Amino acid sequence: MKSRFFFAFTLAAASATAQTGQQIDTGRVTYQARCVGCHGTDLGGGEAPQLAGANFRAAWGTRNASELVTFIQAGMPPDRPGSLSAADAAAVSAFILAANGTPAGSQALGTESLFAIRSVATGRPTIALGGGAGGAAPSSTPKGLVVTGEVKNYTPVTDAMLKNPDPGDWLMIRRNYQAWSHSPLTQVNATNVKELQLVWTWNMNEGGANEPTPIVHNGVMFLVNTANIVQALDARTGALYWQNNIGPDITSGTGAIRSLAVYHDKVYLGTSDVRLVALDAKTGKLVWETRIADKAKGYSNTSGPIIVNGKVIQGMGGCDRYKETGCYISAYDAETGKQLWKFETVAREGAAGGDTWGNLPNLLRAGGDTWITGSYDPDLNLTFWGVAQAKPWMRAIRGTNSAALYTTSTLALNPDTGKLSWYFQHVPGESLDLDTVYERVLVDSGGQNLLFTIGKDGILWKLDRKAGKFLDYKETVFQNVFDNIDKKTGLVHYRNEIVEQRPEEWVQSCPSTEGGHNWHAMSYHQPTGQLIIPLSQSCMEMFGRKTEAKEGSGGTSANRRFFEMPGTNGNIGKLAAYDVKTMKENWKIEQRAPFLTAVLSTAGGVAFVGDLDRVFKAVDVKTGTILWQTRLGTSVQGFPVSFSVGGKQYIAVTTGLGGGSPRQVPGTIAGDVHYPATGNALYVFALPDKK
Repeated sequence: MKSRFFFAFTLAAASATAQTGQQIDTGRVTYQARCVGCHGTDLGGGEAPQLAGANFRAAWGTRNASELVTFIQAGMPPDRPGSLSAADAAAVSAFILAANGTPAGSQALGTESLFAIRSVATGRPTIALGGGAGGAAPSSTPKGLVVTGEVKNYTPVTDAMLKNPDPGDWLMIRRNYQAWSHSPLTQVNATNVKELQLVWTWNMNEGGANEPTPIVHNGVMFLVNTANIVQALDARTGALYWQNNIGPDITSGTGAIRSLAVYHDKVYLGTSDVRLVALDAKTGKLVWETRIADKAKGYSNTSGPIIVNGKVIQGMGGCDRYKETGCYISAYDAETGKQLWKFETVAREGAAGGDTWGNLPNLLRAGGDTWITGSYDPDLNLTFWGVAQAKPWMRAIRGTNSAALYTTSTLALNPDTGKLSWYFQHVPGESLDLDTVYERVLVDSGGQNLLFTIGKDGILWKLDRKAGKFLDYKETVFQNVFDNIDKKTGLVHYRNEIVEQRPEEWVQSCPSTEGGHNWHAMSYHQPTGQLIIPLSQSCMEMFGRKTEAKEGSGGTSANRRFFEMPGTNGNIGKLAAYDVKTMKENWKIEQRAPFLTAVLSTAGGVAFVGDLDRVFKAVDVKTGTILWQTRLGTSVQGFPVSFSVGGKQYIAVTTGLGGGSPRQVPGTIAGDVHYPATGNALYVFALPDKK
């Protein structure tokens, strides 16, 4: 009796001294400002661990609260460890504990709090997780059409324009259906690029991850900001025509809205809360909106749609948690927003390929995100999409021993019907978050219709895009995850340590989840027949956390430790050019700071790229020689574009913050690279006018 009373008294005392209500409120604000990008508004995680629910209690339950406070202060956020004050770290810890059922007490939480977390964390939240008292995210900006005006010179974008864009336009992410990220303009060239000057800038919305593609048509620029803000600007002067704050304010996970789409008289946005929105291109007024999926189930969106034959085709993210519904690519009528078809990217029970998930029920078949916009071949009438890895990341945790289709694959779909024409799975049962979801670049060479793609493992793949046949591969950075890749079939084999992985044991690998290659798109420079690819060089160890098999659980479920890649002399960034015929590496640039933009190549013989150290540079496409560079306000991040207005060529690029592993990993292994914590902006350059 006495022991029961003592235990109850101890539990009550621990609860009473866990944290104060003021700490919880302060921690909520700090969490939303500093942590939500990685761990989500509901603490559900994504690329980062879950901070609320059974998986958090499993990872932290036996540890004391002091350890949580110390861990957060010393190591969070990953790109700026140690930047939180002791008070802020304690407040964030208090918010996390409250999200796991710990009530407010009378004594402040701190490094002296030695009670076990499981003694106070019941698992039933004592607070709303989404924002304010009612659980809604706080709204800091007015919504709707906040700046009114009209684009006087807008001309409708036709199917013919999308298939063969005007040299002066940039109508979609990576510019053309074939995803070349290449401009045919020649005014700026290898001889005169050193004369480039800044002609105008535009400050963008702060907060969240900023990685956009400026879309330019007939002298008008359409720009998406963080928090789902869309603007129309005069591409020559930077004057604002209109602005629509679509919302919501809170961005989704580590991702960013990377592109808009334009077609006929409308601008299309896939929002971070998984809606598809059509705006009047002239005025910015809302025309229609359609919900793609339920945000409450963890779904999200990052990269924008591609428009093919009047259909708006959109991928999705947020597929990491366990839920009965899976992820899919879907198409919508461009005039009405009506859904026309969808293709499930995770094979369901009883469906074709469903047996590759073994005996797992649909609830536990997670992953298959399509968070990078696809490409399109008008002649074959096929659209090509990359599918991300299965979740949780490590097969020992998720319980798969087979291919887990259609994850880590290239899909070729009929855009009219959504029917699968062929697939090629690059890594069956991928097991270290080294997925191959990124751009599919379409090239015709030597009488062949080719498709190139590259993923986090740094393997450059060459496929025949008519039938999906494997042709060749190239290792672009050091890798030790595969001990064999069959030169005839492309079949990969993990080294035995990865094949035999076990839960809660560390496994080492190169590259890390930074990449290899990540969302920063390569460019195909047709005049020289080269793919110019931004790469990263780092390694890691991964530890799979045991995960509760129930709805809402799942996630990535792994811890990581990062290291410099052997043989690189600490150079994380690599830019290299590869011959599309031979796959030979023609030249490379290596540097300390990782590259954080797509590559933009031009017919003038120049390629542009930006990095974490705020440098935007131009290199000679033939040799890699640096021809020009300038330093901008913060890290250079996004998709550079080139366009022309009135016969004058411009180069545009954005700066930004946020963005997952490409920033988190350098934050832990290259703390000597510094950049301001604000500075989302657009910079536009041109040659000086001739006198």
